[in-house]
Amino acid sequence: MAGALNSALKKHGGIWFGWSGQESEERTGNINLQHNDGVTTATIDLSHRDIDEYYNGYANSTLWPLFHYRLDLTEYERETGKGYERVNERFAECVRPLIEPDDLVWVHDYHLLPLGERLRARGVKNRIGFFLHIPWPPTRLFVSLPFHERLVRTMLEYDLVGFQNAEWLESFLHYCAKELGADVDEVTGRITLEGRSTLAKAYPIGIDWDHFQAQGASDVAKNAEQRLISSTRNRTAMIGVDRLDYSKGLPERIDGIGRFFDQYPERVRDLVYIQIAPPSREDVESYQNIRSLLEQKTGQINGAHSEVDLVPIRYVNRGYSHAELYGFFRGSKIGLVTPLRDGMNLVAKEYVAAQDPDDPGVLILSRFAGAAQQLEDAVLVNPHSPDDLSHAIRVALDMSVEERKARHQAMIGTVRDDNVQEWTENFCNDLAQVKRG
Repeated sequence: MAGALNSALKKHGGIWFGWSGQESEERTGNINLQHNDGVTTATIDLSHRDIDEYYNGYANSTLWPLFHYRLDLTEYERETGKGYERVNERFAECVRPLIEPDDLVWVHDYHLLPLGERLRARGVKNRIGFFLHIPWPPTRLFVSLPFHERLVRTMLEYDLVGFQNAEWLESFLHYCAKELGADVDEVTGRITLEGRSTLAKAYPIGIDWDHFQAQGASDVAKNAEQRLISSTRNRTAMIGVDRLDYSKGLPERIDGIGRFFDQYPERVRDLVYIQIAPPSREDVESYQNIRSLLEQKTGQINGAHSEVDLVPIRYVNRGYSHAELYGFFRGSKIGLVTPLRDGMNLVAKEYVAAQDPDDPGVLILSRFAGAAQQLEDAVLVNPHSPDDLSHAIRVALDMSVEERKARHQAMIGTVRDDNVQEWTENFCNDLAQVKRG
């Protein structure tokens, strides 16, 4: 996504504004403007308190788990909510002087839900759009959020609100009709409340196809592929690449792999699973817990099923370059993408894009990932069921090359054509033409 937005800014011009990722001792109000390769970035630092309350707190300990249907992990703290509002207020204050009269303003993701309303309060009349990269939860879950109505009302100050797929869009429209009493046109996605209207639509995001294929042609990718293949000792490589996050279903995935080896112990010499899981949000306790749990489960399965010359699971707690990942994907005959809930999941699309069309691998995909609505020819699974995952692994291992080619051919078109550049152009064109409310 970052690469696509960078390309869009190069093509159309503009400024990319946001948090620098850095911590400052105190609030200075300074904006760090940089010009690099035709793109201007404008960033501000946040204080330790801002990061704790806004980012680690409300954004990632309240909104993230709630929007991924994890009420058991959702924290409702008044102070973090205040921090979220305070930082969005500060963002609006800092970016307002940078907005020219004819600019389109495109706001991204759950960290900045109320930013459009804060800009409106400062007199911004421009067309402002918002895109949510994660799921929108069903109404019965979302109403558990304190001040949920106020939050959604701020979102209706945008001219255009985008979601990853029809399911998340339908949940948002249902909330607006049921809880706000808004007039909702479910055909067009037009929401009208108290004289103001907002358009809501689905825009499935894709990968940067050309960039990814260019990475695949590099020596780095080819070396990574050969490195993986040579290390498997004639076993089939099955790969998963995920941020270390509880929404990705990693403990549940390991349980499914463990079930497979329990049911088919003789196949420990046929399959090796490689889990690449870079750490994320390490200051949030729930993320620390999932890392410990994943290491424990992986160790138990390896202890039970390893031989002196092999282990069934390789767990790697670090990241790799795009080119290296391309090579790893191409060298793996099974891709395992099983989030418990995901807005889209581009790893699934990258895996399909990296395959050899004459001998493609099999994608096993959670039916609860947004990508499942587009990649229907993957082997779809319930990630909560170890037996379902075990069965899917056996099906993938034994699948004929003819069926693998047919499934891959059915998926590759949408991965290639519904790319991130198309996503960017579709959203920006609609925002430029949307009927103002």
